Amino acid sequence: MPWKHWSSERLGLAFALLAALGFSFKAIFVKLAYAVPQAVPVDSVTLLALRMAFSMPFFVWVGWRASSALQPLRARDGLLVLALGLLGYYGASILDFMGLQYISASLERLILFTYPTLTIVIGVLFLGKTASRREIGALLLSYAGIGLAFAHDLQLAGDTRAVLIGAGFVFGSAVSYAFYQAGSEPAIQRLGAARFTALALLVSTLASLGHFTATQPLGALVQPVPVYLHALAMAIFSTVLPVFMTSAAIRRIGASKTALIGTLGPMLTIFFSSWLLDEPLSWWQIGGAALVLAGVLLISRRKTAPALQAKTGPSPCWESASSSQK
Repeated sequence: MPWKHWSSERLGLAFALLAALGFSFKAIFVKLAYAVPQAVPVDSVTLLALRMAFSMPFFVWVGWRASSALQPLRARDGLLVLALGLLGYYGASILDFMGLQYISASLERLILFTYPTLTIVIGVLFLGKTASRREIGALLLSYAGIGLAFAHDLQLAGDTRAVLIGAGFVFGSAVSYAFYQAGSEPAIQRLGAARFTALALLVSTLASLGHFTATQPLGALVQPVPVYLHALAMAIFSTVLPVFMTSAAIRRIGASKTALIGTLGPMLTIFFSSWLLDEPLSWWQIGGAALVLAGVLLISRRKTAPALQAKTGPSPCWESASSSQK
């Protein structure tokens, strides 16, 4: 096998690229599941429950491995994991899935990708931090890009209200994940990346299954086979494997290079959604994506001394072993 002879750096670059590719397919798998022909299409709560149920065995194993040789969680740490798991994984994911019922996968990805800039806003508003001119410029670039992509969807949509609702849900997802990012750093420092991420994902899984149990009849789990296949593919190729690939990439090439490669995510989603979902592709989308990526890159290259310390990464919603990637 040729990759056995690759250097550590080359392997790291390959892992980072494959992780970005896997994460970019999440919205596509969701849209494909929604499009499966049936009398009543699968709803967001059921689809999220299926995704998390299929992912759960992997994260139980990781959590057990990461916690077996460590001391039990203190009550304070347990509450923090509970809050961040509900906010960052469950909350962000259910809002994201709800939004994808209304808007294109391309617009969804671009809106989600603003979460690093939202982390800056949260720091300024709630943590007493200040934003540098570089960070303010990144905010302006990112939201100008969202504006272009948003205008594209509004122009094509027959129902402007649906686009507004969907964009609102996905923006709420990005805000939720940004709050998670702002609060996760101290938890990761105390618990370790693998242990914290696995436990937070387990909290999210239980919350997703609890939400399903409270709001949906058990018969809602009876779905056509393609829905199960899309949910399983989402769990494996857009959740579990990218998490570990990102962790492997960070070990080999560092977090900065991994995050930089992760910025390919929106462009990959735009390309594959046009190819697989027949979503229209325009220069407005490409220009919007370029502005959003420029904003994210501007933050990732900022000087850390005077600037707000906000973690950035390729994308939200369980997109890294240390939650540095959705």
